Amino acid sequence: MEIILKKDVEGVGFKDDVITVKNGFGRNFLIPNGSAILATPSAKKILTENLKQQAVKDKKIVDDANKIAKKIKALEIKIKSKVGEGKKLFGSVNNSNVQNELKENGVEIDKKTIMITGSSVIKQLGKYNAVIRLHRDVVFDLPFEVVAEKK
Repeated sequence: MEIILKKDVEGVGFKDDVITVKNGFGRNFLIPNGSAILATPSAKKILTENLKQQAVKDKKIVDDANKIAKKIKALEIKIKSKVGEGKKLFGSVNNSNVQNELKENGVEIDKKTIMITGSSVIKQLGKYNAVIRLHRDVVFDLPFEVVAEKK
């Protein structure tokens, strides 16, 4: 079944992609949830016209995302956390902690755009990496460090 995605679907595709999926997945999940529509010839024509118009707007969005990415890459992120025995943390560090640290440095992004490499939560001190996806064309790695909070 050929469909047009109306919004980004994790592991499937991005908004306005024309993709082929299994009939049951498209008919029972994507279309009822409003995530996709059938790729009829008229829907494809409308999509191509919309993509032409959106290309101009998209260039500005990508430029803005690149500016934010440049600003984030210049930062040195250190997340402070309470530590128990050895290097073990009380609690954990996740993408919302990274988001809060970026917010304190003057950069506001959605926590859904931050994925910590390897695991979704960190439970020990050390250096880690997060992948930040600001746009489908603007994806980059952000190294950060989890350090002990001063007593």
